[in-house]
Amino acid sequence: MPSVDVLDEIFLAVPPATVAAVFADSVAWRRFWPDLRLEVYADRGVEGLRWTVDGALVGTQEVWLEPVLDGTLLHYFLRADPPPGGSVRPGEAQRRQLAAKRVGFAVKARLEAGRAPGCPPPAAD
Repeated sequence: MPSVDVLDEIFLAVPPATVAAVFADSVAWRRFWPDLRLEVYADRGVEGLRWTVDGALVGTQEVWLEPVLDGTLLHYFLRADPPPGGSVRPGEAQRRQLAAKRVGFAVKARLEAGRAPGCPPPAAD
C-alpha cells in the first residue's frame, strides 16, 4: 500500500469536456501540484488523465471525469511514496487531501462562475 493514498470527489455543474480542458493544460499542473512532476501515461480525453508522478512523491495520479446528471463528478486519485531515500513528512496524506479539495473547489468556482444556483450549466460550444 502506498504511503500517501488520496481519493477525492467533487461535483461540477458543467459538462465533462469543459472540465477535461482545464486538466489538459499542462501549465495548470504546475499551479495545482507545484512540487510534483507529471507525465501523462493515459490521456482518456473527456474521461480524464492518468499521470506518473515524480518529485516530492513517486507514484501515480489520476483525474477521472464521470458524467452525472447535468454535470461532472471529478474523481481524484493520488497513490505515491516518498522518492528513494526519502521519507513521508508527518501529516503528508492529510496535506495532500486538503490540497485536492482546494484544486477541486478552485476549478469548480472558475467553471461555474456566473451560473445561478439550481440552473443547468451553460450549453457547450
